Amino acid sequence: MTRTDSRRARMVALGAAGAMALAGTAAVAAPAAAAPGAAQACEKRANDTVAELTDCVTLDGVMEHLEAFQAIADTPENAGTRASGTPGYTASADYVQERLEAAGWTVTRQQFEFPFFQQSSSAFAQVSPDAAPYTEGTDYAVMTYSGSGDVTATAQAVDIAVPPPTAANSTTSGCEAADFEGFTRGNIALVQRGTCPFGQKVTNAQAAGASAVVVFNEGQEGRTDVVQGTLGAPGATIPAIGVPYALGSTLDGDTLRVAVEAVSEFRDTENVIAELPGSTTDNVVMAGAHLDSVAAGPGINDNGSGSAALVEVAENMAEVDLPNTVRFAWWGAEELGLLGSNHYVASLSPEQREDIGLYLNFDMVGSPNFARFIYDGDLSAFPAPEGVPVPEGSDQIEYVFEDFYEEQELFYEGTEFSGRSDYQAFIQAGIPSGGLFTGAEGIKQPYQAEAYGGEAGVAYDPNYHQVGDDIANLDPEALDQNSDAIAYAVLTLGYDTQRVNGMIGKPVPGGTFEGDPAAREYRLSAAQANGGGGLHAGHDHEHVGEEV
Repeated sequence: MTRTDSRRARMVALGAAGAMALAGTAAVAAPAAAAPGAAQACEKRANDTVAELTDCVTLDGVMEHLEAFQAIADTPENAGTRASGTPGYTASADYVQERLEAAGWTVTRQQFEFPFFQQSSSAFAQVSPDAAPYTEGTDYAVMTYSGSGDVTATAQAVDIAVPPPTAANSTTSGCEAADFEGFTRGNIALVQRGTCPFGQKVTNAQAAGASAVVVFNEGQEGRTDVVQGTLGAPGATIPAIGVPYALGSTLDGDTLRVAVEAVSEFRDTENVIAELPGSTTDNVVMAGAHLDSVAAGPGINDNGSGSAALVEVAENMAEVDLPNTVRFAWWGAEELGLLGSNHYVASLSPEQREDIGLYLNFDMVGSPNFARFIYDGDLSAFPAPEGVPVPEGSDQIEYVFEDFYEEQELFYEGTEFSGRSDYQAFIQAGIPSGGLFTGAEGIKQPYQAEAYGGEAGVAYDPNYHQVGDDIANLDPEALDQNSDAIAYAVLTLGYDTQRVNGMIGKPVPGGTFEGDPAAREYRLSAAQANGGGGLHAGHDHEHVGEEV
């Protein structure tokens, strides 16, 4: 991997203080005040070389877009969020469209219906025989698409297994209407995770007259924690929560209070698609970032950062005459299960899918305690996702980003294609994919703090999916470097994708670095299992069904 005279070896020898100093000297500096006429120069020229485009894609430019997203969220009627299905998302989509159309791009908006859920409050407590209040996130979690209500009633067990079943013998608690024979209407149904989707359990409980549902974990190894699940879609009219095995297995016959206030309904949202026509239309270079935030906050790092970087790159390459068509996408409803990107790919005809040469994904590129992650297209750090082979050519996309970081003498490492961001639909469609990520809720390791700076033992983004993901929740160094990396990759591949899929264009002016992947100096080998974008509904944060 790295040579003994590499910068990493020098950092190890110097220790933590020296590492921080070296990291500072190698980093791309924050932009100085622009020289008079510099912005005008960028607007008047084509920016068709690596040097010109990366000179014009600036941190100041990206921050202008992020400040606009923050201002949108801060508008009183938008209530601090840019989540899909809210006015804040529509205003964000309007902003992107207006900026790109002004720059000369052709912009369309693809509408689709999606299941919306926004929780405003909850409470869970044991009322008797002993009073015991419980804490959301620690003792219980509200099911996505839970109904609303404030219920105090007796908990009644429904076909539960205590002691817990074995791993090979999952429970069927609540999976059949017959499980509720003898159930007392108005009671709170106490059911156990296992076999069928949570939505099916709640539907059966609701039909039997339950006033609320408490789902507790099965109890065998690996299934003891708080159940964090989804009902799959709106429709429930009663509150539904999940609890750990240790708590749930003791609640039968107790009087409980379960309260949830939430909006759960179907709403419309949209993807924003912008296209810069090339000489050909059958080898589209596509790049995307999800535009929506979670309901809890403005979503400036997740994923205003990727969205703003794409706007900045698009504005500065609008006059480039490329062999390949370039198509940018700002996805809606990613935070509720990658819905926008899945809808887009599903809407394509086989011929339209075939025309997409590759896809680049940018979901969180400015995390405040960042690492430089590149999706592991050559599978050198992580195995292929189960049941979804990484398409051929994805390794070469990874090497494009590696080439940039190597040229800049910046450390980087691989991250897993875990299915947690919008590349997933493209991989499943057989389209070569890659991209960048700076970390979400995962914990930064000591070797990463040594290489990138920041603090070991702390999340890459301590405000991930929280109200604190605001304009201050960014690292300008990471945002600046990654905006240039995005510009480099889009321009390079817009000129020529031969290394990815054999389609010949022409070399990018300014040079494609194309270093030897076997002789990388700045690739770190101790990759961590992060996977991009974070814990999104319908994925590893929430159990849509039951894993046996």
